[in-house]
Amino acid sequence: MVVYLEWDMVEDFVNKVFMANGIPEEDAKICTDVLLDADKRGMDTHGLNRLKPIYIDRIQQGIQSPETNWELIKETPTTAVMDAHDGMGQVASYHAMRIAIEKAKEYGMGMVAVRNSTHYGTAGYYTEMAAAEGCIGLSGTNARPSIAPTFSVQNKLGTNPMAFAFPTDEEFPFSLDAATSIIQRGEVELRNRKGEDTPAGTVIGEDGSAMTDSGEILKALVDGTAALAPLGGIGEDLGGYKGYGYATVVEVLSSALQQGNYLSMLSGLDEEGGKIKYHLGHFFMAIDTEAFMGLESFKKIAGEIMRELRAAKVAPGEERIYTAGEKEYLTWMDRKDTGLGVNESVQKELIELRNAAGLDDFVFPFESEA
Repeated sequence: MVVYLEWDMVEDFVNKVFMANGIPEEDAKICTDVLLDADKRGMDTHGLNRLKPIYIDRIQQGIQSPETNWELIKETPTTAVMDAHDGMGQVASYHAMRIAIEKAKEYGMGMVAVRNSTHYGTAGYYTEMAAAEGCIGLSGTNARPSIAPTFSVQNKLGTNPMAFAFPTDEEFPFSLDAATSIIQRGEVELRNRKGEDTPAGTVIGEDGSAMTDSGEILKALVDGTAALAPLGGIGEDLGGYKGYGYATVVEVLSSALQQGNYLSMLSGLDEEGGKIKYHLGHFFMAIDTEAFMGLESFKKIAGEIMRELRAAKVAPGEERIYTAGEKEYLTWMDRKDTGLGVNESVQKELIELRNAAGLDDFVFPFESEA
């Protein structure tokens, strides 16, 4: 049974859980904002359901640090390379994009590459930071191997999302945040929590056959006997080579610029199968629209493009056309009043996290209803 929690309560709880696990207060606020921004925009695969398994468990396992002692190891007027020292990916990434925006405001463009980092949440969070400042934002990250190269069954590339955002004259920016695989590992995790199968054709086993059992897929992705299909699917007939190519672009920009780890080096496992630090890489770019023909001109034309696209002839059986970022905006317009829906699996994790953190003051609505 899904129970809805008020946003203020969830934010307070998540923030205190992060701090109880050693994350400094200001950093905890950043981590909380990034995490719950995913739920607010409808990207539930990267929201509250990942608090325990992706962040708290990894801190407790010692494979990422709760303190983010990031440092710039190289810098020019328009670029920088940051070492996150295996701290919280959200914290390093927030500061990296802030630096990129500051450089863009002074020189027109700014780019920051980050190495030795950890899972940074949704890429769109950082590109929308740039859009809010009148900039075009770009970001991407590599990840543990999940995608098979075209004509292979071995997972080599991460789901490697690439995000773009820019301001418009509408109430929300254009915001595209997409993995370079058809389906993300997080979506498989969410389907497994719900007891649902994964759609056929999105995951391939080492024997070349499609896999659909979500639980089996998660195990097989870890031991390397399954791989996600790149955007376009398996083979070349539907353009799978395009997704494979874009995933490779993200891999290179997330590693080569900063002398970081890549491909199989990001498995998170040592030769004996023990868990080790991921050492992920990210990149962030901000382009100031004022350096071209000005922000207002950019926003007006960008908005006109969005409106013309949405005014295109609608396909039979469909209600309307959307542009990137619009559904997320509409989701927040709905969820800001209804609260965050939490399923039974996540409810159990929240109780476990509360008890472990000693947050006895928190009594969740689903407990009283039980």
